[in-house]
Amino acid sequence: MEQRSKYKTKQREVLLQYFQENSGVHLTAGDACEYLKSQGASIGQSTVYRQLESLVDEGILNKYIINSNSPACFEYVGADSHHDEGCCFHCKCEKCGKLIHLHCHELEEIQQHILSDHDFKINPMRTVFYGLCEECK
Repeated sequence: MEQRSKYKTKQREVLLQYFQENSGVHLTAGDACEYLKSQGASIGQSTVYRQLESLVDEGILNKYIINSNSPACFEYVGADSHHDEGCCFHCKCEKCGKLIHLHCHELEEIQQHILSDHDFKINPMRTVFYGLCEECK
């Protein structure tokens, strides 16, 4: 099935274009389905989910699972990037639900400290700080 997902179908290209146009934005599968429907694209929800997982496996999208109460978010990173590169923590607004990337050298230092001094490796892709975003505070 993994081999099959790499075919350049029209549906895959439209989905990929949507994520490329929204580079740097966290989008859910539901967001993608709504967009595709608004564009008149004939693509089923299960196909969207399969294509998203395929794009994650290929390193084109990052997938973020923040908690069990929120849908997974996807973000375009491009084929030349890899989803394990760098250190990317997240902030989630408890009021509006906005998810914000947090690239911060100080947090990388904290991550390294916890690894070297406490022998615990933090997964920054799953580390979320909760609070209020600029608009909600």
